[in-house]
Amino acid sequence: MDYSLITTRLGEQVRQRRLNRGLTQAALASLAGITRQKVIAVEKGDLSVGMMAYARVLGALDCEFTVVPARMPTLDDIQGVFD
Repeated sequence: MDYSLITTRLGEQVRQRRLNRGLTQAALASLAGITRQKVIAVEKGDLSVGMMAYARVLGALDCEFTVVPARMPTLDDIQGVFD
């Protein structure tokens, strides 16, 4: 499986959790002790973001990592591939 798809999915889940909690990116950054730009990178699934940033963000959202078997991408996941 493509690594970028995994981080993209994680970023989407982080963003949804942040929105569900009613937090702005700046507020989450403050809680996590990182910059707003780093939160943006996490939510985009940027491959250059280190594990510590993901851990800080998830901790600030009262979440943790869980390892689950990967699933095949859906049509929504790959919609922009052939544009």
